[in-house]
Amino acid sequence: MIGAGAREHALVLALSGDPAVTALACAPGNAGTAVLAEQSSVDVTDPVAVAELAGAWSADLVVIGPEVPLVAGAADAVRAAGIACFGPSAGAAQIEGSKAFAKDVMTAAGVSTARSELVDNPGRLDAALGHFEPPWVVKDDRLAAGKGVVVTGDREVARAHALTLLDGGHPVLLESYLDGPEVSLFFLVDSGRTVLPLLPAQDFKRVGDADVGPNTGGMGAYAPLPWAPESLAADVAARIGQPVVDELARRGIPFSGLLYAGLALTTTGPQVIEFNCRFGDPETQVLLALLRTPLAGLLSATATGALARQPPLRWDPGAAVVVVIAAEGYPGTPRTGDVITGAAGKGVLHAGTRRRDDGAIVSAGGRVLSVVGTGVDLAAAREQAYQRVEQVHLLGGHYRSDIGLRATRREDGLSGGG
Repeated sequence: MIGAGAREHALVLALSGDPAVTALACAPGNAGTAVLAEQSSVDVTDPVAVAELAGAWSADLVVIGPEVPLVAGAADAVRAAGIACFGPSAGAAQIEGSKAFAKDVMTAAGVSTARSELVDNPGRLDAALGHFEPPWVVKDDRLAAGKGVVVTGDREVARAHALTLLDGGHPVLLESYLDGPEVSLFFLVDSGRTVLPLLPAQDFKRVGDADVGPNTGGMGAYAPLPWAPESLAADVAARIGQPVVDELARRGIPFSGLLYAGLALTTTGPQVIEFNCRFGDPETQVLLALLRTPLAGLLSATATGALARQPPLRWDPGAAVVVVIAAEGYPGTPRTGDVITGAAGKGVLHAGTRRRDDGAIVSAGGRVLSVVGTGVDLAAAREQAYQRVEQVHLLGGHYRSDIGLRATRREDGLSGGG
C-alpha cells in the first residue's frame, strides 16, 4: 500500500481482514497503518523508488492510494518491474492530472459536463470571465489536493483566485456552474474494459457547517444515498463511465484501477464535475465500511484483468458516515505536534498523525483523523460517528456537525457535497 492518509488506513484495514492476505506493508503510512502493516519511508513522487520498495518487499500486488505518485508514473514503474499494480498509468492518470485533458476526453466520448475555457495567459482572463455567468467556477488545471477550486458570485474574487494560479504558472479552467446535488461515484476498471460501479456516496468539501468557508480535501461523507434513484450507479456507468474508459482505450492509454466521477445531478441528468484517478478521501472510508466482498481479491482481479469474472459485489444493507477531524488552521496552514487522545480503538482512522519517540500520537497534517460510524440506517450511523468523535481530543481540532444530516430527512442532498 502506497500512501499516508485515512484512505490508506481504511484500505489497509480492509486488506488486513482478507484471509487471502498473508503479509501487508504500507509506505510511508501513518500511526494507524503502523499497527496493521510493516512500514517504510518512501518518496511517493519517485516511481523508481516505489517500484524498488515493492520489489524489496516481494509484493504480489501494489495498491497506490494518492494521485501524486500515479500522475508521476508509479504504476508504470511497478508494472515494468513485473509486479501487479492497482492504479492507472501516468498517461491515463491525466484524467485527474489535467482538467483540460479530462474535458477533451469527455467531449470526444460524448459525456455531459460543464462548458469550460482554459486560460493560460493573464491577458486573456477578463475576456474569458465575461464568457460566463455568475457564479464563477475557477479551477487549477493541475493537481491541487481538492483545494484549487473557487466557486463565487463575486467576479473580483474569481479574478483574484485565477490570477494567483496564473502567477504561479498554473493554467486556469473556467467553467459554467452546475446546479444540483453532488455525488461521488467510483468505478473499478479492468484494463480499459470492465467498468464496475461501487455504491454512490456524497462528500462535504467546504470546511464549515452549511457549506460555508473554503474548499478542503473533504470534511466528511456518507453512503448510501437514500434520496437518489436506485438506478443511479448503473445509469452513470453506462452513460459516463464506460464511454470515458472506451475513449481512453481508443487513445492507447487504457485505464486500470479506480476511476472516480464527481457528478452534479442536474435537472437535465448527471453531469461530470471532474474525474479523479484513485479512491477518494473521505468517501473510501464509508464505502469500505460497507463492502463485504473481500478487498484484496477484488483489487487483484482489477489489476490483473480478471474483474469480469468476479461475482457481484456484496454490501452491508446499512449505512456509514465519516466525520473528519481537522487541525487548527486547516485548510490553511495547519497546526501540528499536538497530542491526540481517545483515538485508539474501533472507528478511528488515522491521516495526519505520527507517533512520537515517547509513544504519544500527535497531529502531523491538516486532516488528522477520520471517524467512521455504521448503523442500520443513516441516522444510526450518524449517531455512532458523532458519539465516537466526542471521545477524541485534539487541541484546536475542528469538524463539521452536519455530515449526512439533510439526507436523514430524505431531503434532496442539495446542500450536501461540495
